[in-house]
Amino acid sequence: MKKALTYLFVFIGIQLVGGAIVEMAWKLLSDSKDTTTAELVTTTVIVGIVTIVVFLVARWTELSPRWLRTRPWTVLFWSVIAALGALIPSAWIQEQMPDLPNIMENEFNMILSNRWGYLAVGLLAPLSEEIVLRGAILRALLNKSFLPRKSEHTNAWIAITISAVIFALVHFNPVQMPHAFVIGLLLGWMYWRTGSILPGVAYHWANNSVAYILYNIYPSQDMKLIDFFKGSQQNVVLALVFSLLILIPAIYQLNLWMKRN
Repeated sequence: MKKALTYLFVFIGIQLVGGAIVEMAWKLLSDSKDTTTAELVTTTVIVGIVTIVVFLVARWTELSPRWLRTRPWTVLFWSVIAALGALIPSAWIQEQMPDLPNIMENEFNMILSNRWGYLAVGLLAPLSEEIVLRGAILRALLNKSFLPRKSEHTNAWIAITISAVIFALVHFNPVQMPHAFVIGLLLGWMYWRTGSILPGVAYHWANNSVAYILYNIYPSQDMKLIDFFKGSQQNVVLALVFSLLILIPAIYQLNLWMKRN
């Protein structure tokens, strides 16, 4: 448990301290005192790269080609399909919940509206977050030394749930936390079953990439599913059912194909 907390504090420290240093340097080199989109994207990219480098150099995340040698292309394929199938159900559930504060809305809008923002959101965020949250923190939590003396399956799910809570909290944005918690459970399960962060990276990449694309097609943050489907509640229901017919078989296929090596 102490290792997991150490990894968490280092991750948060890099976000806060690294971000502050990059921001100060940017202000010194720029005439503008206001936060610009370029500054925000640059800060996010640099912090993401530093996070990846620190955790890999310190070997807090184990990278091994063993799982790739099994040629797990089917697992990676179904990981992406599961991410696509979860989009509409996730949006629908979000709409049924009470409104939560979106304290980082402006920052996300600035990043998503920038073409270089995809580097931060679509590529670096999936890799850095999977390296830290699953590859380091969850790996440490799966150590049975701090868990109650129960079955391996029960202990694994306790660790996965704790890591999902952490995953939700480190988003620092209440409106994202319920979705991040549920996805954190799925990503944690994928890591536990395979011992690799790659299925999670594939899922995370697909989810964030679609979010980036949809934002640039439909930039309105107030848009609901019913607006997307031209005011037809029937189409919303059909889209929800169709998505579940993608998501559920995808999870079933992942359960069949995922193997630890």
